Amino acid sequence: SEPSPHPDPIANPDSDPTVTPVLILPSSPHNRSCSYQRFVNCYRCFYKLQPQLTRSIYDQFISQLQTSIKEEIQEVKNEGNLEGLFSSLDKIVEEAKDREEPAWRPSGIPEQDIRSTMVPYLLKHRSHLRRVLREKEEENRKVAESVLMGRERIAELQQLIQARQQAWQ
Repeated sequence: SEPSPHPDPIANPDSDPTVTPVLILPSSPHNRSCSYQRFVNCYRCFYKLQPQLTRSIYDQFISQLQTSIKEEIQEVKNEGNLEGLFSSLDKIVEEAKDREEPAWRPSGIPEQDIRSTMVPYLLKHRSHLRRVLREKEEENRKVAESVLMGRERIAELQQLIQARQQAWQ
């Protein structure tokens, strides 16, 4: 494969502050030639007629695509205030360097990550619910005792009423 007449604007992401490490585009000569081969396969008839023009079109297309991607990334960064968020993230990372305990990192297994986060919360919640349940059971026991005492008092009063009624008759 012949070298591209247009420099690859994303070949060195460190030289461009608008490119984040997340963006990975084909930049090796092998990836470029594979990409170009796919392009040629799609436009085979045109390539047979004018191979140099096809290469030029491909280079312009890749260049414009990379520029468009960079602009989109910059727009997303501007809209989401990502520069400020990245700065605060960098500050958090710097502050965490002195910590001895390791930071939480996702394992890549969603079930395990959720479990590690949710289990302590759910155990605490279960403990709270058990405490509330014991309080309610105690309250219900006291209410049941007072109901039984009230029924006994009613039974005593009914017997007293019957005894006085019989004595009166």
